[in-house]
Amino acid sequence: QVQLVESGGGLVQAGGSLRLSCAVSGRTFSGDTLEWFRQAPGKEREFVAAIRWTTSNTYYKDSVKGRFTISRDNAKNTMYLQMNSLKPDDTAVYYCATSSWMRIGVPSAVGSWGQGTQVSVSS
Repeated sequence: QVQLVESGGGLVQAGGSLRLSCAVSGRTFSGDTLEWFRQAPGKEREFVAAIRWTTSNTYYKDSVKGRFTISRDNAKNTMYLQMNSLKPDDTAVYYCATSSWMRIGVPSAVGSWGQGTQVSVSS
């Protein structure tokens, strides 16, 4: 069983930055991709960014391109999401997840979820 533990969330003013981390432990996950999703109150969970573990290929939701950067540290088994120029619309619980590159952005294709970390952006 893969365990995913997010950290790094918090409260920040608009225009500020946060870096989220996702520590991966347990057996090697069957997919080849790690993703970030987010869910705001009253809204569906949505895709944010993905990184292919073996190649570091990345993919982003249009609204975060140029502001968010996804990366990974193989030695530490950790994925990161650097979030800059944060906006109030970025307020949500952020989740990391394991998946397959061929099905990125599809919540039903996720193998394992983390518990989530809250990001709140004030205006």
